[in-house]
Amino acid sequence: MKIVTICGAGIGSSGILKVNAEKALDALGLSASVVAADVASVRAVAEDANVILTSQEFVAAIGDTYAEVIVIRNHFDQGEITAAVDRALGEH
Repeated sequence: MKIVTICGAGIGSSGILKVNAEKALDALGLSASVVAADVASVRAVAEDANVILTSQEFVAAIGDTYAEVIVIRNHFDQGEITAAVDRALGEH
C-alpha cells in the first residue's frame, strides 16, 4: 500500500502529513510506504498510490486518480489523520 502526501512545494505541509501518516500507520499496526510530493509531480508519484492526503486547495489540481483523495483540515491533528488512514486502509 502507498500513501502520497501533497502540498504546493513538496516540503512543508506534505512533510508534516508524511510524518503524521507514518505515526498513524504505526498506531494502527498497518504497513504502507508514505511519500511526500509537490502538486506538480502528483501524476508520476501517485500513479500507484492507494491514498492521497492533501489540503482542500490542491484537490482540483490532483484531478482524476484511482487513489482515494482525502482532505486533511488540520495537518497537526493526529486524531484526524489517524482516523482518515484507518478509514482508507484499515479494512484492507
